[in-house]
Amino acid sequence: MRHHICMVCDFFYPNQGGVESHVYHLSQCLLDRGHKVVIATHSYGNRKGIRYLDNGLKVYYLPFPVMYNQSILPTILTTLPLLRNVFIRENITIVHGHSAFSTMAHEGMFHARNMGIKTVFTDHSLFGFADASSILTNKLLKFSLADCSHAICVSHTSKENTVLRARIQPDTVSVIPNAVDASMFVPDPSKRHKNKITIVIVSRLVYRKGMDLLAGIIPIICNKHPDVQFIIGGDGPKRIILEEIRENYQLQDRVKFCGSLRHSEVRDVLVQGDILINTSLTEAFCIAIVEAACCGLQVVSTKVGGVPEVLPPEMIKLAEPSVKALVVALDEAISDHRAGNVLHPLEAHERIKTMYTWPNVATRTEVVYDMVQTLPHRDKRTRINRYYQCGPLAGKLFVIAMVLDLFFLYILQILLPEKNIELAPDFAQQVNKCA
Repeated sequence: MRHHICMVCDFFYPNQGGVESHVYHLSQCLLDRGHKVVIATHSYGNRKGIRYLDNGLKVYYLPFPVMYNQSILPTILTTLPLLRNVFIRENITIVHGHSAFSTMAHEGMFHARNMGIKTVFTDHSLFGFADASSILTNKLLKFSLADCSHAICVSHTSKENTVLRARIQPDTVSVIPNAVDASMFVPDPSKRHKNKITIVIVSRLVYRKGMDLLAGIIPIICNKHPDVQFIIGGDGPKRIILEEIRENYQLQDRVKFCGSLRHSEVRDVLVQGDILINTSLTEAFCIAIVEAACCGLQVVSTKVGGVPEVLPPEMIKLAEPSVKALVVALDEAISDHRAGNVLHPLEAHERIKTMYTWPNVATRTEVVYDMVQTLPHRDKRTRINRYYQCGPLAGKLFVIAMVLDLFFLYILQILLPEKNIELAPDFAQQVNKCA
């Protein structure tokens, strides 16, 4: 079954991150399997309009204003005209939204359902249930997934989290993990320092990534192990704390900052290290530890979210998210490295290369698309009931939003009939290139 898919997300290139990489690689493999794929995102600086990437991947950079952290201003109705035009012009049969943080993904799926198009949503993050931010985001997710055809999560822990947050049936959620392009993360032991043990951190330097824990770990490990040095790749508001630690403990020659990294530069940093430490306080999957293991590094990580599902025990040491527990795990990893009780980098690379592959992710996502296309369309009464059950107040607001969106669609159909929108040609793709 050939599908016409529109990936909708606020986060895409030239922005760098795990979601951006996921959308790009999944789209490329789906193109190679013979499907039509386009991407809809907001403009980035002067990057507006239609651009083409490798393999003829078409990207619509739509002129929507960014509000915060690369997400557009939530307006619901103002995104409808352009997204409707894209869906009709490209003859879209499935709209696939990515990331609970993406306003554009939620609004794109909402408009698609009102246009009778099937929707799929991939959740890339874990959320709590108590703080104000999580409560608001969870309510939005509950609204967005109330009428979604199917959802995908990147780990079983993430699935549990999404099912609880959005109050949806577990059988409407599939688990499809992230993947890594192993050809981009080939080990190079010659880049390692022969007389020192290098611990690498590649992460956004923010609270959620546990940078406060890292600030407590660095001086303890440097004091206990004179032959250990740190390389920190990434940037963020917590960098100043780490720089203060380096200054206060006079560790300028043992703690190096690489700053913000492009995805193509991550491998060059990883291959310099012996151990990667991940101090995240919450993670749905953590692609960074897979990339590090693919480069042959021993991994030490907090035991949070979906991280315990990602790597086999011989490749990772797990610890509770505390300075004391992480220091103990790092001590063990350093001792193993000195004794040679670690996998050879090339052996680790070969194992990861077969564990997480984009062709496998694309094939499993294709199964979801095929299943979604066989589902019957829900009538408006059923959809209204689903929104109405989202809460005594929120449910009524969601129903009003649906009615307004349908009314706006009706007005647009009068002003710009579907028959007047020129269809984009379908270019033949080379099938099974990614298989």
